[in-house]
Amino acid sequence: MPYFDAASAAPLHPVARQALLASLDEGWADPARLYREGRRARLLLDAAREAAAEAVGCRPDELVFTPSGTRAVHAGISGSLAGRRRVGNRIVVSAVEHSSVLHAAESHAAAGGAVTEVPVGRTGAVDADVFAAALDAGAGGDAGTAALACLQSANHEVGTEQPVAEVAEACRAAGVPLLVDAAQSLGWGPVEGGWSLLAASAHKWGGPAGVGLLAVRKGVRFAPQGPSDERESGRAPGFENLPAIVAAAASLRAVRAEAAAEGARLRALVDRIRARVPELVPDVEVVGDPVRRLPHLVTFSCLYVDGETLLHELDREGFSVSSGSSCTSSTLTPSHVLRAMGVLSEGNVRVSLPAGTAEEDVDRFLDVLPVVVAGVRERLGAPATSPAAAAGPDSLVVDALGRRCPIPVIELAKVIGDVPVGGTVTVLADDAAARLDIPAWCEMRRQEYVGESPAAGGGVAYVVRRVN
Repeated sequence: MPYFDAASAAPLHPVARQALLASLDEGWADPARLYREGRRARLLLDAAREAAAEAVGCRPDELVFTPSGTRAVHAGISGSLAGRRRVGNRIVVSAVEHSSVLHAAESHAAAGGAVTEVPVGRTGAVDADVFAAALDAGAGGDAGTAALACLQSANHEVGTEQPVAEVAEACRAAGVPLLVDAAQSLGWGPVEGGWSLLAASAHKWGGPAGVGLLAVRKGVRFAPQGPSDERESGRAPGFENLPAIVAAAASLRAVRAEAAAEGARLRALVDRIRARVPELVPDVEVVGDPVRRLPHLVTFSCLYVDGETLLHELDREGFSVSSGSSCTSSTLTPSHVLRAMGVLSEGNVRVSLPAGTAEEDVDRFLDVLPVVVAGVRERLGAPATSPAAAAGPDSLVVDALGRRCPIPVIELAKVIGDVPVGGTVTVLADDAAARLDIPAWCEMRRQEYVGESPAAGGGVAYVVRRVN
């Protein structure tokens, strides 16, 4: 049963399992105590901190362990903003940050702070010059100077690597600390550039869940929020989960030792998926940067496909994948990452290969996928061919109100051939995915997307002109 969702949680690395079991016997005592059991626990904690700091590229006394990567992000943002509250109250983030960053930004805005969101291009990467301009005091209007900037090292949904080194240099020039969410990339290598704070989560690289880390460089103004605590420099209160911390540090060191060889092997497998999926499945958009990306991750979207059904059908065939599509039971809106990129969201599939993925499992996935997609499209009544010439009315209206993706696009595709070249089809829809998927359909089918406007009866009217 191939597991292809390592970007959500990587399987526990064998070294993590061994370290976890060993430290359950040796690391159960309070590392703050002076008796021998406590001293033994302290030695394990110190060794884990040194190993993690070496992998991150910081000093051991700059790094603390947290109960999760999300907690590390939240602590890093709140502590940085509090430490620089006399400088400004504006935070600069990219539009494709992990939800932990965006939720923290929303909380900051709700408390009276300001947030500047930097857009991304179609590959999911920010432009370093645009990000640098957003740091300027004038970019924030009345909010003034930026107190903190946040930029992920690589995107969790499409794998695109961000220009962290360039943005870090711009932040240094502007005197703004940069927090990097390195959850997806840290297992593959250190984050280059002069970042100020870094957060990560162990379950992304094969460590146990429930362990995050936060690194804060010396000299960065930082004021931990919440009740003070003597643990972890006051930045992560509570008794340390020492066995899990030891396992996290041990597995990080182990995956780093394997990263070069395994990364090259997985990149070749992902390259095969990126190349073969558009050949095997019609009307597919592979998203993310084809070069500057994580080695193990690829995302693509399929026209005329219900994302939830697609994931269930792949699960029946033994493949565990994830999706950023709006057509899932967990959300009624498209992924904020796909929305920011302006790419197709329906029928979205994210494949993220764990270490050790067999070549034959990828080959079988490529055999199964076309059959599964064709079956889902057939059940939904999706059109199989491009429209022929027509001599019908110059304009048609399709009422897809109350119908979720991919139905609005399917209905559009069914009738586009009923209008002559130059004629228009207006799609009435209230599903949030239509705002992405109808323009994406036009680009894929080489039709003209005219625009959108509020519909008289509610929802949005999307106008498409037939040009071929």
